[in-house]
Amino acid sequence: MSTTHTAPGGAPASLDVTGTKAVPFARLTSVELRKMVDTRAGLWLMVVIVLLTGLFVTLLAIFGDNGATDERTFVNYLGATATPQGFLLPVMGILLVTSEWSQRTALVTFTLTPERVKVIAAKTVAALIIGLAAVLVAMGMAAAAAALAGPENAFEGVAASDFGSFGLLQAMGILQGLGFGLLFLNSAVAIVVFFVVPIAFNVLVTIVPWLQDAAPWIDISTAQTPLFGFDPNTGQDLEGGMTAEAWAQLASTSAIWIVLPIAVGIWRVLRSEAK
Repeated sequence: MSTTHTAPGGAPASLDVTGTKAVPFARLTSVELRKMVDTRAGLWLMVVIVLLTGLFVTLLAIFGDNGATDERTFVNYLGATATPQGFLLPVMGILLVTSEWSQRTALVTFTLTPERVKVIAAKTVAALIIGLAAVLVAMGMAAAAAALAGPENAFEGVAASDFGSFGLLQAMGILQGLGFGLLFLNSAVAIVVFFVVPIAFNVLVTIVPWLQDAAPWIDISTAQTPLFGFDPNTGQDLEGGMTAEAWAQLASTSAIWIVLPIAVGIWRVLRSEAK
């Protein structure tokens, strides 16, 4: 690769940059991590995630014991943290992508690193790292609350699958947010569509009789329900965790709601003009 510039004497000169090393992937990832807290929106989103996670745990600690049953177990505390994080972590994924276009930094980013797929991959890894940090914070808060304000059997029945299911659920939300961000490249539109369309589709497959049987295969909310430990059709607890059919349904809906938006979004980013 070479570029031209004007020499001091006025004659055009050529600058050869073919020997310049590509930016390492680890450095790209660290840059994307820094971008997530460089803006006020990103920084405050991180703060709000932590504060709301703590708030939901505190509310369960205060109101989780109604006298008849004590709901203040570790699993329930962990489940409580899934609500704020499930809403806000995907927004973080959306902003990580769309901020490049709304703040007009895409031109600089893709000029310094022309390999756009590599940049998207770095953004994905950065988002998953932040998501992992959020999951660890949630687990820490849940464990502390269960130990300090839980019954004697607060940790009874806790299995490794509970941690895996919680982490997988949050990772899927982040990746879905990234997909919608890539698809629309506009923060407001991506956030609205991300929340409205899946919810509307879930309502549709719930009330339309001929769609109910297909719901676990095409609706991601329905397919994710077994991760919480019960069958979405019968409402009964799942013995032994996720079944092979439940995993197949989760894979099918993930292909529709996560993989497809990411694939189309990458195609759009590759064809979009950076301004």
